[in-house]
Amino acid sequence: MTVSIDLGQTSAGTPALLDLEELLATRLLVQGNSGSGKSHLLRRLLEGSAPWVQQAVIDPEGDFVTLADRYGHLVIDASAHSEAGLVLAAERVRRHRVSVILNLEGLDAEAQLRRAAAFLGGLFDAEREFWTPMLVVVDEAQLFAPMAAGEVGEEARRASLGAMTNLMCRGRKRGLAGIIATQRLAKLAKNVAAEASNFLMGRTFLDIDMARAADLLGMERRQAEMFRDLRQGHFMALGPALSRRPLPVKIGAVETESRGGAPKLTPLPSRPLEDARAVILEPPPPEAPRPRRAPPPPPPDILAQLAAARPAAAPALPPPAPEAEAAHRRRLEAVLRQVLADPESAWRQPGQLHQDFLLRCRIEQLGSRLPDLAGFRRMLAVAKAEVPEEMAATPDWAEAVASAAALPEDLQPVFLLLARAALGGEPCPSDAAIARAYGTRSVGRARRALAFIEEQGAIQCRPDLTGQRIVTIAGPGWETAPGNPAEDAA
Repeated sequence: MTVSIDLGQTSAGTPALLDLEELLATRLLVQGNSGSGKSHLLRRLLEGSAPWVQQAVIDPEGDFVTLADRYGHLVIDASAHSEAGLVLAAERVRRHRVSVILNLEGLDAEAQLRRAAAFLGGLFDAEREFWTPMLVVVDEAQLFAPMAAGEVGEEARRASLGAMTNLMCRGRKRGLAGIIATQRLAKLAKNVAAEASNFLMGRTFLDIDMARAADLLGMERRQAEMFRDLRQGHFMALGPALSRRPLPVKIGAVETESRGGAPKLTPLPSRPLEDARAVILEPPPPEAPRPRRAPPPPPPDILAQLAAARPAAAPALPPPAPEAEAAHRRRLEAVLRQVLADPESAWRQPGQLHQDFLLRCRIEQLGSRLPDLAGFRRMLAVAKAEVPEEMAATPDWAEAVASAAALPEDLQPVFLLLARAALGGEPCPSDAAIARAYGTRSVGRARRALAFIEEQGAIQCRPDLTGQRIVTIAGPGWETAPGNPAEDAA
């Protein structure tokens, strides 16, 4: 099926169409000075493709957050999340196929680079089974992939440039289609710009930018002067998703409004203040400082709501006898152990394991009182910790299970694995063991999961004098023995 996005009109009056499937394979570069209509073009493209493909927008000025009201994008306020939290959020965005806007407004330049790099890294490092098509739009790309070092720290610049390079150079196989927009081609790293095969070039005035735009469009240098004469909202289009020859395009209207529009002229007061100096420079009252405007409430986090969602309670039934309930529970746990005996079970999704579990329960004739997916996830988290029966019967283990419930479901097995080691005085689990409990083969994701749990205040990690890791469970203070993080999982 071919999906075409209507960008507006060509100079001949025909619709200017962009082939969405071709764009997913070839990427897009948009260039134009401030006021050329670059953000308007991106908004038109996002609105037209929103029903067809998942989207992620890196928004340094908060211009695109208004898309959320019309198209249901999740707005993530980057200032309210750590880098580790943004990496996990990006992985969950790909897992749940939620369109998202990363709002970097209010952060300084270095913080914007670090958080954008973390989020793009999470999108790029997602598991292979979640490599579905996604448009990744980066506005003001020269900030995140600068040609040369600027005022930000070198570490932040390298991290951001590496994430942008991965997006444009290696993202296609992972389903990521980069769309980058810049005011200055000369300030954008060449290895990032060179990976785009589609171009929309708007008004620009500097000779070096006009020359690079002409080169990218295959035009002669003497034709570069035309970029000075382009009006607002007019672009030259070229690329397999747009046109085989440079084509003038006028971008059409959009349905949502930007928060970053240019200010309009406003009439001055009809008469000046009688004593401006006295009014403006009057000192404030001694005990009545000017109140600060309260910040707006953060937007709802859809991913957090998904993680915390629980199904409605079933109608109350007469409770079974305690002995029968305990026997039924033991039989369910025995079936779950059969499911987890498969060496590949650690990498399968909970929904797949649940289906296998239900099938085995029906074969064992365990009746209709079987756990739903949420209940199965809780059983799975406990089972992955491999806690001994004598420990499972203690009040301390019940406290550990209750503490795990405050974490997202995919992190509960990791917390319970650490709690079991701490209660038993065992060495701290290695990164490989934590990765297996988390359901991934990546030790990098395991370390990020551990960092996220620590940020939530559930654990404390510290090294001993030999560099081995010790984890303390917050609250009761249980502590693991030192363990080697690099040790292979059993």
